[in-house]
Amino acid sequence: MTTIDIRGLGKVAVLMGGDSAERPVSLMSGAGVLAALQSQGVDAHAFDPAERPLQALKDEGFDRCFIALHGRHGEDGTVQGALELLGIPYTGSGVMASAIAMDKVMTKRIWAFAGLPTPAWQLLAAGQHGREVVRTVPDGLGLPLIVKPAREGSSFGVTKVAGYSGMMEAVTHAAQFDSDVLCEEFIEGEEVTCPVLGEGSAAVALPVIRIVAPGGNYDYEHKYVSDDTQYLVPSGLPEAEEREIQRIVVEAYRLLGCRGWGRADLMIRASDRKPFLLEMNTSPGMTSHSLVPKSAASTGMDYERLCLHLLAGATLDSARPHAPEAAA
Repeated sequence: MTTIDIRGLGKVAVLMGGDSAERPVSLMSGAGVLAALQSQGVDAHAFDPAERPLQALKDEGFDRCFIALHGRHGEDGTVQGALELLGIPYTGSGVMASAIAMDKVMTKRIWAFAGLPTPAWQLLAAGQHGREVVRTVPDGLGLPLIVKPAREGSSFGVTKVAGYSGMMEAVTHAAQFDSDVLCEEFIEGEEVTCPVLGEGSAAVALPVIRIVAPGGNYDYEHKYVSDDTQYLVPSGLPEAEEREIQRIVVEAYRLLGCRGWGRADLMIRASDRKPFLLEMNTSPGMTSHSLVPKSAASTGMDYERLCLHLLAGATLDSARPHAPEAAA
């Protein structure tokens, strides 16, 4: 990996906190990134958009931003758009890819249109949460099934529904986080995740991580608090199976127009070992339990180097090369 000019990175804001349901996780991610960058000599400072206006980034002379925000107003294209207007380069995907990836339904539509495997689903938009509609969902998707907000992360609002009687409570719970509720076919099997670094033809997948949570319940507690969840990297999957997952993930990443970094979550169906894409995270967690650092470490890239690599790649949509204009 090329040497990074630390001084050339300038004054850096680590955006953390924010006002989404994932604020506590973002604060943990941001604290880790901030400490890592400072340990490498970067002039890095914490910046919480929930407490200070983004205009302060311009007023105080910040040269680039490391986005350690998760969820709404951080991972959904809104902060990215504001930084575009301010002209301050930032880590991760641009406005369009961030907005699409945050919306699980839009993401699934794109993947399905391109022929990539993703579990069958039904969207319950606002106004479709009545009992008459909700009770019919398992008729098409089967049981058990997963109910979750269309635009949320960190397992907030997610319920595994085993029977018809649990549908209304699950939809009501998910709707507390988003008016659009996604009902999704449950894939019985192993849960894996796979990070990607780079952009376009240069995007590469990192090693797959196999997740083994107690009772198969990979919820908020087992993601961020408990030490009982196992993250297996190397994954222990057959080599051909891992390569196929990496191929699918890179294609899924490119289809959404992601850049910088991302992480796809998948299920491997036990009956035939077929992988199914669940979602793409464009601002993955960077806590001590987080998965991108674990995968990168297995390749020899430590946490500090990963943070520097991501920061060095900060850019703007407007700075990307455009096709030459046609001759008049």
